[in-house]
Amino acid sequence: MITPELVDLSRLQFAVTALYHYLFVPLTLGLSMILVAMEGCYVVTGKEIYKDMTRFWGKLFAINFAMGVATGITMEFQFGTNWAYYSHYVGDIFGAPLAIEALVAFFMESTFAGLFFFGWKRLSRLGHWVCTFLMALGTNISAMWILIANGWMQFPKGSVFNVETMRMEMDSFWTIISSEWAQATFTHTVSAGYMTGAVFVMAISAWYLLRKRDVEFAKKSLMIACAFGLVTSLFTIHQGDESAYLVTRDQPEKLAAMEAIWNTESTPAPITVFAIPDSEARTNHAEVKIPWILGLIGTRSLSTPVPGINQLIERNVDRITRGKEAVVALEALRASPKDPALLAKFKEVQPYLGYGLLLRKYTNDVANATPEVIQEAAAHTIPSVGLIFWSFRGMVVSGLLMIVLFLAGLIYSVKGSVDKKSCYLTAAMIGMPLPWIANELGWVVTEVGRQPWSIYGMLPVDLSVSSLTAGSVFGSLAGFIVLYSCLIVVEVWLMKKFAGLGPSSLGTGRYFFENHR
Repeated sequence: MITPELVDLSRLQFAVTALYHYLFVPLTLGLSMILVAMEGCYVVTGKEIYKDMTRFWGKLFAINFAMGVATGITMEFQFGTNWAYYSHYVGDIFGAPLAIEALVAFFMESTFAGLFFFGWKRLSRLGHWVCTFLMALGTNISAMWILIANGWMQFPKGSVFNVETMRMEMDSFWTIISSEWAQATFTHTVSAGYMTGAVFVMAISAWYLLRKRDVEFAKKSLMIACAFGLVTSLFTIHQGDESAYLVTRDQPEKLAAMEAIWNTESTPAPITVFAIPDSEARTNHAEVKIPWILGLIGTRSLSTPVPGINQLIERNVDRITRGKEAVVALEALRASPKDPALLAKFKEVQPYLGYGLLLRKYTNDVANATPEVIQEAAAHTIPSVGLIFWSFRGMVVSGLLMIVLFLAGLIYSVKGSVDKKSCYLTAAMIGMPLPWIANELGWVVTEVGRQPWSIYGMLPVDLSVSSLTAGSVFGSLAGFIVLYSCLIVVEVWLMKKFAGLGPSSLGTGRYFFENHR
């Protein structure tokens, strides 16, 4: 029996495993491309220090890559164990990009990772760089297919509902992979991963400089990290703007929660810099706004309104009412599948079927759902305003702080004085958690902001779960938390150990600990 406790625990388990896994993914993405940049410097200049940089940061990449694989494997199995109806309903569509990711991108990534680590003495300088590039490319392609699947969950085009099988089926693979949502999700997420790798290298390099260790190695590493980070952070902002436009157009409930917009603003809409949202009173306290900005960013016009939460609820009352008709028509059609009149009636209201399915959470008899039940279901089409509002601002502030660190670090590096700027180096070291904060909060906005849908506008979360007991899900959740916590402890210990040794771990005889024995 599907209970609210079962749904909440299933959601929590997937959220926990996803957020744990995503502690490793962005660093893998970021370090892979920084290794390409560092080894590119070695290929062009022939200077051994760039080779040492590539090998050393590659060690830390390897640790993180292994942990990312270990934590990612279990996630796909959860679709079959905890989200059985989701897998049944959309598995033919959602499973296709995940299968391609595993069969093509992951094996490409793993193969060239092996050549990266074991091919230094067997490949030419250029040949090894090509392997490093292909390893990084495989890492990015792997992320691309996963984010294509996620983009389809956000904007489910390229599929049709089959009334005979009662499942969603793919009708255009090209529509799915070329979706604007897939492109924006991929580019924004991957560029945020690049920022993560840049901050990681910058912070550890700053630590070396504060301790006057391996100064030349650390200065060059920090300069590459800051240059790489600054460029990718500007691209991240651009893609964030694109994502905001798509959210405004296709998921207005998410945008309304992000900005705590309770009533439709006059055009062009202002952006809320600060507020204390009050969901009970449906108002904001201590509100600070900047005129026009949200309208320009979100709608790219001066005349398109940004709907408020109250107006969206009323709009969704109408959609759920029509969805109720779709559920009734579908049930009648299942009893008389050859009736052309019933089929025509269902086709008329089919786009609202998902909204009708929302009613199953509140009543067992959708056909007789009262206006009060419909109103309740409509009210719950708005995600948690407080959580989304503050998560979004936490992400933005973290991103802006990273940009400041990249810019300052690059300026000081170009001037050749970065090793003398102890205040900056301390700030750079303390700033290491910023990209993880931004990435985790970004996924909170993306996924919690899609509630109550697992597939936006198509399949509610409450209908997606498996028929398990709450106790079994709680037990597996506890097991995952213990296991993943152990893996994080191992990751931190290994990272600390090799970062503490620094390039001395390469055994070249050129670095701090080898010269201070």
